[in-house]
Amino acid sequence: MIAIEGLTKRYRDILALSDLNLQIGAGKIFGYIGPNGAGKTTTIRIIAGLLKPTSGKVLIAGVDVVANPRAARDVVGFLPDSFGVYQGMRVWEYLDFFGAAYRIPRKKRQDKVDQALSHTGADAMRDYFIESLSHGMRQRVGLAKTLLHDPKVLLLDEPTNGLDPRARIEFRELLIRLKSMDKTLIVSSHILPELATICDHIGIIEQGKLLQYGSVQDVMKTVQQRRAIDIEFSTGAGAAIEYLKSVHDEENLKVAESVGELVRVEFSGSDEEIVELLNGLVTNGHKVLWYSESLMDLEQVYMKVTQQAKAGSRNIDGE
Repeated sequence: MIAIEGLTKRYRDILALSDLNLQIGAGKIFGYIGPNGAGKTTTIRIIAGLLKPTSGKVLIAGVDVVANPRAARDVVGFLPDSFGVYQGMRVWEYLDFFGAAYRIPRKKRQDKVDQALSHTGADAMRDYFIESLSHGMRQRVGLAKTLLHDPKVLLLDEPTNGLDPRARIEFRELLIRLKSMDKTLIVSSHILPELATICDHIGIIEQGKLLQYGSVQDVMKTVQQRRAIDIEFSTGAGAAIEYLKSVHDEENLKVAESVGELVRVEFSGSDEEIVELLNGLVTNGHKVLWYSESLMDLEQVYMKVTQQAKAGSRNIDGE
């Protein structure tokens, strides 16, 4: 649905975005992670057709955003991190106004407003004045505005910024519901645990460069040098530990913790090698009740990736 090739944006001497390449499939949620000034908003504004790149290409549903911005805007909905509201307007009037801006015929506009309010769970707000709404309620109305023309792609720049915990949970559920409607979403956020639970893929960007891209689990596995494997035995955890130490050197496997019959090992190996490890335990008489892999959380991944990038930059500069 979205293809980004060599996207670069320069502001005089400042390189805001450097050779960005991304492919995002239809009906997927892509989480865009990075600190303020990393290039997230620049990317999103270029995809939305609000900013011209210095070089590179963006295709949405096969439409070139730079060459044909009007056609691209027909399939894109953009919710910025903050948006203006008009004093003295009720919610339905606000949405009707933007429905006209989207060139929705008057006869169809009421139905479109009703649908957008229903999709975002904002039906009860339709007669409220915009200025009376809380921040969370305004975000719902802003998203309803973004959905009026039924776009295939939604660009949400820090949509949960400033929301209380309950509102963030409700907004996350709303994004999952939009995905079920075959919408493709790009969501930027600093609230990393939320992205880990809803995103199909994530991208970590720092100083305009995409440092990591892939599924949440793939990125975690790439960054995590040793995989933490929890194994519970029916009995004889001590004997199982001795067996593991006898067939694996410490560079490959290290027993990190043992509590009763539950053992955590740090293992440098592939999925196939984990299968071999478990088969070896069972074949040698060590009864495994269950096992699971404990991955780093997204905040740890983010810190690790950005620290590695900074260390690499220092090495290149010879510092």
